[in-house]
Amino acid sequence: MQSMSWRSAFYNSIVNTKLELYIAEFAIILKDFEASVPAKDLNRWQRQLGQLPKVENIELIVGDSVSLNANNALTAGDIAKTISVLKNFMPWRKGPFNFMSINIDTEWRSDWKWNRVLPHLQNLAGKKVLDVGCGSGYHLFRMHDAQASQIIGVDPTALFFFQFHCFKQYLPSLNVHYLPIGIEAMPTTNYFDTVFSMGVLYHRQDPIKFLRELKDQLCSGGQLVLETLVIDGDENTVLMPKGRYAQMRNVWFLPSVDALIIWLQRVGFKNVKCVDIDCTSIEEQRATPWMETHSLIDFLDSENMTKTIEGYPAPKRAVLTASVS
Repeated sequence: MQSMSWRSAFYNSIVNTKLELYIAEFAIILKDFEASVPAKDLNRWQRQLGQLPKVENIELIVGDSVSLNANNALTAGDIAKTISVLKNFMPWRKGPFNFMSINIDTEWRSDWKWNRVLPHLQNLAGKKVLDVGCGSGYHLFRMHDAQASQIIGVDPTALFFFQFHCFKQYLPSLNVHYLPIGIEAMPTTNYFDTVFSMGVLYHRQDPIKFLRELKDQLCSGGQLVLETLVIDGDENTVLMPKGRYAQMRNVWFLPSVDALIIWLQRVGFKNVKCVDIDCTSIEEQRATPWMETHSLIDFLDSENMTKTIEGYPAPKRAVLTASVS
């Protein structure tokens, strides 16, 4: 990733689209990225990207795992060195990925979430898609496999940005781009056919403002796909943890499904539906050799796993879809 050339690739990808109108705004938004990352981290991660193997004719294979296939181009020595390099980007939270026969067993089985969401999506073929809070970009590659024509992920987490580029640097022609910004920095585009937000809402101090920001990115007739933590209850039920929730410091509001439907309707979404509810299992989120610190099992009450260690209901996730007129 020479001299942050991802910016030029992104700008080139939006020429002759409505987003071209916002190139000057994007330039202002993105120019400070390098300055926002501690120099020691930026230099270390860029150096590590440069140490990944120089291999041509890479094939992207997308199934449950997002895989780069190098046709057995790596020797045993190459594999050992590459594992060492990739582990410098730990923790790997969202996946799974496979890097030229190296299985990156991430904390989350994000393929399980995708499989829950997939039956409820409008056809992504030829569509313009935005993923808000895209993490390391696993779902961006799944959206590409679903034949979306233009795919953009936004997430301000620098480590996730570099994890994405461990893969994207081998796929320069792929019209999949990651902007290391938050949704609040995005210009109002009313451009995308589908906007995804999976695992973000409960981190927002102002969830209504966040829902408006998502709506501002959708074109007329576009679909919102919202996945978030919820709790049981009626339309008046919203949990605000006193402190941590499942050991997460930055959890603010966990609404019931009925309350969340009202939130979405109040900001102007139509056709709001809850299409899936699922309790997060310790098989879906767990520690691995690629994410060695505590995970879900450590955040639940060991004597009653329907509760977090703080005594709140254990994580339950809902998927809602909605549209704009």
